[in-house]
Amino acid sequence: MTQSPWQPISPAKPVRPAKEPLNRERIVDTALRVMVDQGYEAVSMRKIAQELHTGPASLYAHVANKKELDQLLVDRAAQAMNLPSPPDPERWQEQLKEAMREMLRAMRTMPGVARAAIGAVPLGEAALRTTECLLGILKAGGLPDQAVAWAVDLIPLYVTAVAFEENVQRADEWSPEDIERFLDGLRSYFASLPADRFPLTMALAGPLTAGAAGDDRFEFGIAVITAGLASLAEQN
Repeated sequence: MTQSPWQPISPAKPVRPAKEPLNRERIVDTALRVMVDQGYEAVSMRKIAQELHTGPASLYAHVANKKELDQLLVDRAAQAMNLPSPPDPERWQEQLKEAMREMLRAMRTMPGVARAAIGAVPLGEAALRTTECLLGILKAGGLPDQAVAWAVDLIPLYVTAVAFEENVQRADEWSPEDIERFLDGLRSYFASLPADRFPLTMALAGPLTAGAAGDDRFEFGIAVITAGLASLAEQN
């Protein structure tokens, strides 16, 4: 029947936009954003579900638990790494250093991922490719198989520890000035220790507190690791 001209016309119901389907990529994207903005401790399945306007149960259809989410975050960092390839026996030591620098760079761009990586065995595809790359470089250096296997654990552990320490300082919102004031105080404290009980700590107060603001300490670490592995290659 034709509607009367004086009868008000019912407004059309608004059409809701289609909800973007939930998948692993969206979950990891959201977890990464929360981690970078609020720190690793803010990342939980409940928090990610809230950010995605859904319930935690919806997440479990794609990610089994927080442990698997950590693995996915680590794998996302590995995807961002541009590692040297192919392994070059003539340059293996420099390639190893380049790989460690690249690992730290990727972790720095994703603050908090180092905490997700600590204590975890990297099993994602991208993380396994990183392991495969390191294995290839170490094998190209002529290291014994057992040394290769242990080194591929030692190297990420060192890089992750450096990144994690930086994350702690970032969480405390340390400015360069804060760090310098802390080091000045630490230097003064070491220098004031009883010389009869801590002679070397007192004498080395300057070197013990040097290089905290840049990458000098990190570069020292990768030089020591590479030199030590090279000595094992010579014995093989």
